[in-house]
Amino acid sequence: MTERSYHHGNLRAALIEAGLAALEKGEDGPLSLRAIARDVGVSANAAYRHFADKQALLSALAAEGFRRFTQAQAEALAGARDTGDARLTAGRAYIGFARQHPALFRLMFSHFLHASQDPDLLQTAKASFDGLLAWSAQETGTEPHSPEALRQAIARWSMVHGLSHLILDGQLAFLDEQTDALIEQVLGLYASATAATSGPQR
Repeated sequence: MTERSYHHGNLRAALIEAGLAALEKGEDGPLSLRAIARDVGVSANAAYRHFADKQALLSALAAEGFRRFTQAQAEALAGARDTGDARLTAGRAYIGFARQHPALFRLMFSHFLHASQDPDLLQTAKASFDGLLAWSAQETGTEPHSPEALRQAIARWSMVHGLSHLILDGQLAFLDEQTDALIEQVLGLYASATAATSGPQR
């Protein structure tokens, strides 16, 4: 594919897809904007017209990661049978995304989110958390931005995010084939505990 094949922003999308693919291939390898441009079949100058530097590309990759993560969560929850099943389903979807896309998951929640001024990244990250906040508010019978909804959202996020990192960092490797069974048990315990404390707050 030549540089002339891209029109109306297609090159930016192609560079993002190539960057995501590069992340998947080597979690620990440094990304190169020049190398990604070469993979797409365009010059480095063409790539720099869309991304000022490597960090700009990383921010775009993280933003796309949040979009896909939010979509995966929504699709998983759409098939939940009831509230209890939704808690388990959301947890499985969160951990599943982390396991399927470890490098992207790390990038999404890395210092780029806090250091970047990229509005797309900030907006997509906020939209992802707002979904969790709205769900927590619905379960607790409170307003989305109430202190109780926020506490519940942070508690749920902390559990699945921490468990995801334990898995990615190999901290549960000693369990061998028991890892998946343990994840289900932990999610089940948390879902039960959440159910016991959920409900309208007075």
